[in-house]
Amino acid sequence: MSTDPRPASPAQHTDGSQPWLHQQGRIVQEFGTVKQFPVALSMDARLYSCQRVNKVLADTRILHDLYKKYHWLMRGATFYQLHLLLDKHAGEQLALIDTMAERVQTLGGVAVGDPRHVAELTTVPRAPDGVEEVPAMLSRLLEAHELILVESHDAAARVQDLGDDGTNDILVSDVIRTNELQSWFLAEHLVDTPLVRA
Repeated sequence: MSTDPRPASPAQHTDGSQPWLHQQGRIVQEFGTVKQFPVALSMDARLYSCQRVNKVLADTRILHDLYKKYHWLMRGATFYQLHLLLDKHAGEQLALIDTMAERVQTLGGVAVGDPRHVAELTTVPRAPDGVEEVPAMLSRLLEAHELILVESHDAAARVQDLGDDGTNDILVSDVIRTNELQSWFLAEHLVDTPLVRA
């Protein structure tokens, strides 16, 4: 008699090479919780930091996707420059996403991952499904950056008060500085420069 706890499958191979498909597992850690990790921070501090970072992470996931969308949809006389710039910014946002998700995991939490869950947590307004004029696209990106910056400045100060230097460092050195720099690059594309007359 077999001691394998898995239910027998009609398609089961006796040689053991058949993958166990359509598995469903129990949840071993709920979103919004932290497990105990020896990182010299209280559970309350780690829980708070995870909540704040997950919020910034959700907004950053949306910003990254907006960058990719506008990279594809860009048009007009500055197409080439903006096409490349937006893709570069998207790559930098993707790096931030990974850094923040790993920070949540380092603190014993659960990083927000599913795009549908991200959509529930974000405060970045939904853009139209179609193509807007170029200045409107850039303005949307700037507004998303500012939302992330407001949230990150507040979160950085509060996690610092709780002694979470690592999260503070990520928010200040990575998230805030990257978003400030990208905002500058975008905003300069919306300046109405005077025409040079011969």
